[in-house]
This record gives sequence, structure tokens and C-alpha cells, in this order.
Amino acid sequence: MSAAPDAPTPLLLSWSGGKDAAWTLHHLNQDPRWQVVALLTTVTEGYERVAMQGIRRDVLLAQTEAAGLPLIEARMPQRADNATYERCFADALSKTRERFPGLRHLAFGDLFLEDIKHYRDALCARLDWTPVYPLFGSDTRTLARKMICGGLKATLCCVDTTQLDARFAGRAFDHALLDELPEAIDPCGENGEFHTCVHAGPFFSFALDVRIGERVLRDGRFMYTDVIQQTPTSTP
Repeated sequence: MSAAPDAPTPLLLSWSGGKDAAWTLHHLNQDPRWQVVALLTTVTEGYERVAMQGIRRDVLLAQTEAAGLPLIEARMPQRADNATYERCFADALSKTRERFPGLRHLAFGDLFLEDIKHYRDALCARLDWTPVYPLFGSDTRTLARKMICGGLKATLCCVDTTQLDARFAGRAFDHALLDELPEAIDPCGENGEFHTCVHAGPFFSFALDVRIGERVLRDGRFMYTDVIQQTPTSTP
């Protein structure tokens, strides 16, 4: 008799609500070595939005419902410094391990920035977690097209206007957008040029019912576009 296949290793996924995290989930769902058991997101208190992306919490809850996974929130005060962020992140990981005893692996959707990877490696080492980077080293020009061809649908919810014209805020992440991006802009926005809010794809059991709201410039730099969930989620 042949040996039984090894059981997949449980894993927590850092979830921003954007395309890279979503495609990481899709990649992991197709890999028999891993089983994603929950999504971890940093939410800014008061604003009740995903940090940096600015995604509303009700949209976040709809995303996690569509993914069929529980949400672990690292709740962070406004204008938090890095020490506060790390403390909130550590608290969330501690609570996660209480809920999922033996969980040791944490996946990130980073693509090629070595300094970010080194920072995450060091932080995870201090907190006794093993980082996993399923998409790291990907060619982003190829990856961006692959996401779109694979059915991913997302909206540019934040644009760094020091790198990319504000007119791109609120645009769909599609082939037309990629064709229009300046040559210096990474197609996946890995250098922080833009962030996305994903609302459909093979990683979701249903597409989110969303519409585009107002655009607001914050910190004299970041043009945010509100993505609004039109159908209430049943997730508490």
C-alpha cells in the first residue's frame, strides 16, 4: 500500500484586502502543502478601515465571508508608531495561537522588496512564527496580467500621488490600466505606487456588490477612493 499523503500545514495569511493578498490566497488554495485557516488584518480604530489601503471594515468582512475564512483583527490606534504597530500585531498573533493551537506559519503577499522581507523575517523570528512568501520573486509584469486573466477584479483604492497621477485612483485593475501605467510604475504597485481593494476572483465564493464612492486626498499625498459595500454581509 502506498503511504498516505502528508496532511497540509495550517497557515495564517496576512490579509490587506488587496490583489496581492488575494492572489496569495488563491495560490495557497491550489497548493496541497498548505491550508489557510484564517486571515489577519490590521484595522485602524476610529476610522474602522484597513491600514494603508483604507478599505472599510464592512467591505473587509464581506471579503472574508466570500473567502470562507475567519478574520483575526490587529486593532491599531490612529497615528500609531512602529512600536505600537508591532505590539498590536503581536497581540493579534497571540490570540490567533490561542484559537489555533500549534499554528506556526504566517504567509505574506510580498513580491520582491528585500528590505520588507527582512523586516518581516526579523519580526516573525522574535514572535516565534515562520514567515512564508508564496509569490516572492515573481515577475510583476507577468503576474499582473495573470491575475487579471485569472478572474481577479479590483479597484485602485489608494494612489501615492508623488509616484502616480491621481487620475488613476478609482480605476479598475485591468489590462487597460496596465497599458496606461507609466514605464517607471510597477504593474503590481509593489513600490507603494498604488493599493487595491479586491472584490471578485477565484479565491471568493461570490463577488462583492460594491460601488465607487468619493475620492479624498490625505496627508497631501495619498488619494483614497472609497469602495462601498452595497449588500450587507452576514458576518458578525
